[in-house]
Amino acid sequence: MSDRTTLEIIAPTVEEALSQGLSQLGLTADAVSVEVLDSGSKGLFGLGGRQVRVLLTVNPLPGEYVPPAPSKSKAADQTQGKPAPAKRAESASKAREPKPARAASPKKSESEQAPVVAKKIESHDPDPVLDATEEIVSKLIHHLGMEAQVSAHFDETSTDDRRTIQVDVRGDNLSALIGRQAETLNAFQYVASLIVGKATQQWVQLVVDVEGYRERRDKQVRQIALRMVDQVIKTGRKAALEPMTASERRLIHIELRGHPAVTTESTGEEPHRKVVILPKE
Repeated sequence: MSDRTTLEIIAPTVEEALSQGLSQLGLTADAVSVEVLDSGSKGLFGLGGRQVRVLLTVNPLPGEYVPPAPSKSKAADQTQGKPAPAKRAESASKAREPKPARAASPKKSESEQAPVVAKKIESHDPDPVLDATEEIVSKLIHHLGMEAQVSAHFDETSTDDRRTIQVDVRGDNLSALIGRQAETLNAFQYVASLIVGKATQQWVQLVVDVEGYRERRDKQVRQIALRMVDQVIKTGRKAALEPMTASERRLIHIELRGHPAVTTESTGEEPHRKVVILPKE
């Protein structure tokens, strides 16, 4: 196995993050390696602080081959050879091409100008709905006191009557915008969708992602599900995963749909609803 299972957890403390991660993976502490990605901060009077981010990596089993990590020089060469994230996004048919930020007005001195906290990435081919989305999300992030860049594009599967807009937020120290199990990010996404819909007078669905968190989380959910499938097949007994969001549960159902040895079902009530993996008779 060349890809080792990893799980990124956001929690108030490192201990709580470790406990949540081990519970989701169904492992003990000696079976994983722990890396603290962000030690967090308490903020002023307990407000505006960041939660910790911890990455758990499942240790290889005895005798399992683990490919050597590339050297720093080689990794740097590979990084330089790859296009920047913004460039990769431009290759999509509906991706938006960023423009340089507008120059400051000469009427105000540099000290009088308000700092730009959330920057909108403009397009050579503007769309009023996308422009409104970027503007609104940028303002919301600004009011949260965070610094970020915002870009939006239509999902390739969107239709005229049900358009989904992908919103990418990039910046540093954005853990607070994600929150525990993406609770804050999902709430932010919901509020932003309502505001954009009201401003544009049409139905829109936003999918807001911060620094690729949702893509990483989807990969983690798949890894956890496949690991639990191995456990169910070995023991012949069903296994319940930790409570997940509706989108994460749907991802597992789709991933295991048609599996020859197991089937899935959801049980419980929100917000504690979870997926159960059962062996087929």
